[in-house]
This record gives sequence, structure tokens and C-alpha cells, in this order.
Amino acid sequence: MTDFELSEDYQILSDTVREFADDVVAPVSAKHDAEHSFPYEIVSQMADMGLFGLPFPEEFGGMGGDYFALALSLEQLGRVDQSVAITLEAGVSLGAMPIHRFGNDAQKQEWLPLLASGKALAGFGLTEPEAGSDAGGTKTTAKLGGGEWVINGNKEFITNSGTDITKLVTVTAVTGQEERPDGSVKKEISTILVPTNTKGFKAEKAYNKVGWNASDTHPLTLDNVHVPEENLLGTRGRGYANFLSILDEGRIAIAALAVGAAQGCVDQSVKYAKERSAFGQNIGKYQAIAFKIARMEARAHTARLAYYDAAARMLAGKPFKTQAAIAKMVAGEAAMDNARDATQVFGGYGFINDFTVARHYRDSKILEVGEGTTEVQLMLIARELGL
Repeated sequence: MTDFELSEDYQILSDTVREFADDVVAPVSAKHDAEHSFPYEIVSQMADMGLFGLPFPEEFGGMGGDYFALALSLEQLGRVDQSVAITLEAGVSLGAMPIHRFGNDAQKQEWLPLLASGKALAGFGLTEPEAGSDAGGTKTTAKLGGGEWVINGNKEFITNSGTDITKLVTVTAVTGQEERPDGSVKKEISTILVPTNTKGFKAEKAYNKVGWNASDTHPLTLDNVHVPEENLLGTRGRGYANFLSILDEGRIAIAALAVGAAQGCVDQSVKYAKERSAFGQNIGKYQAIAFKIARMEARAHTARLAYYDAAARMLAGKPFKTQAAIAKMVAGEAAMDNARDATQVFGGYGFINDFTVARHYRDSKILEVGEGTTEVQLMLIARELGL
């Protein structure tokens, strides 16, 4: 990637996924959304394409690509179906990436080939009823004894946690306490790998969500779950810190998905404005419509540049936390704003769920909430400014 122009390899990947999204994903999106059904057939085809293994080394069954390749794929999928896009994003960024970043050789050998193949999914159990951005609210506990962790607690809003192909969920849990220099006590939070067939692990009834209806999301119950001591992922007590670094990367991926959603609204609106007539001419001839769509295109373009910049910094080994926060915030807002404007362009049809823009209107709000709210992004940006 030079001067924000895609290399030939990146462009081929983007075009390939775009064609797949248009020809395979889009025709069944309304059906899965209406039925709240997980798109197993789509996930299987994405697995065959190697999308779940894009950023992982070939030695672990990956494609030997990088995070930007994943982001480009998410953008193209996000244009037509955010549920499918978030299934891929969470499967890679939240499910497999923590093992790639922090796992030992045995954990990588056991799990990465399976997850990179896309034949199995993993989730990450961070959020709880009273804990998300606030790690201090974590109440799930893991007590070590007899060579085992015994885990008890509840998790909320966990993506890819209850499908037929979900094999693993990594959970954050309080594994002890740390005394600070001032005498106060801080929770020691670690991450532990929990296979989903472990006794006491249960994915509760799926949520009835506003959007992302074809994405799998469950609350989890962990009731005296016993896993081996060696299922500790990374260094004990570094679980939350490690996950924050995963979120920094994930914000680039979510930004790319959001850009796709924003661009999808532009594309649909342009097509509709050229076909729909009112008062003797296509509605795209009226400035009220044309300028609205032009502003939508400007939002999508700006957000795309933001995530390209963050990804370029990440791949170059430069600090990118702030740029990722900016990209996530700008892209999430662009997706929501464009969905609202696209619905207006479509008029009454924009309120019908069979239309892509209607699904984007419901789906896009979570892009301002999930994997770090807009307010958290603003906090990170302000902190970088010394405020």
C-alpha cells in the first residue's frame, strides 16, 4: 500500500471478496436476517476461500497475509451484510488472534490450524453484566488448584459463542489480587482457554437483537468449569492488558467493516436515485438528493482513509492506538449517518427490511457501541492530546 493505492495483490483480494459478497452473500442476506439464522453455508464458503486464515502464518494453516488483507475483506462483506462481516471479524480478531499473539507453541499448534481453516469458530468472553470497558467490574473468577482452573461467572454479548462449529471461548477472569504501592488492591485478571464442550460451560439463549440478526451472540454461564492449568493464555495477570492490545487491532477491522456499510449505503442510494422517478425525472437530478448522496460518499471516503492510515502504521510497526481509535469512531459514525440518509433517499422502501439500506439502518448503530463505544474512542484520543 503506497499513497493509499492498493497493490495488485490487495486489489485482487478486494475484488474477489467483492464479487463473492455480491453474488453469494447478498442474495441470501434478507432471508437469514428475517429468520435470525446463522449463515453456515456462507461461512463454509468463506472458509474454503481462506478468509479466516488471512493474517496467520502458513505454518499454522493460514494464508500468510496480514491484517490489512483482513480489513479489505471485511469492507467488501460489510457493504452487503454486516452479520457475515462481523462473523469473520470476530472469528479472526477476537477468536484466533489472541492465541496467535499470546499463545505458547502447544496452544498455537492445537488451535490455530483449526480456527484458521474456518471449520471451527472461537469467541472471546470479556464483557459481563457489570464489566466491559471497566475491567475493575470483572466478577468471573478462576481459582487454581490441583493443576486445574475452576471458573465461575457470567459473560454477556459474546459473538460466535453458540454456533454448531464453535469450539472455544477465551474468557477473562479474576485469578488473584495485586497490592499496589499505595496499599490499595487491584484485581489480577488473566485469560483462560475454555473448550465449549467443557462441563459447566453453557451458551444461553441467543439475544433478540435490533440488528446483526444473522450473527451469533449469546450470554454465557460458567458453572464450576474445570480446565487444565496450561489453558492459561499468556502471562498470568496480563489478561486484560493483552486484550486491550487485541482491541486496538480490532478497531481497524471494525472501522473497515463500518466503511463497507457506509459505502454500501452510497452504492444502493446511487442506484435507486437513477431508477426512481418523481415529478417527471429521476430523483438523483434533484439537488436535495444528489447533495445528500455526495455527502455520504465524502463520509465513506474519509473513513476509508482513516482506517488505511491506521493499518499502514500497524504494519510498519509504528504506534497506531490513536489512529485506530479515530478510524473506529469516524467509520462508525459514517456508517450510522449514511444509513439514516440512505433510508431517507429510499423513502418508504427504506423502511422495508427486504432492502439492504433498511438492514444497514438497524445494523449500523452497534458500530458506535461494540468493541469500544464512541465515548471510549474520544477518551483515548483526548488522552493522547494530554487532556
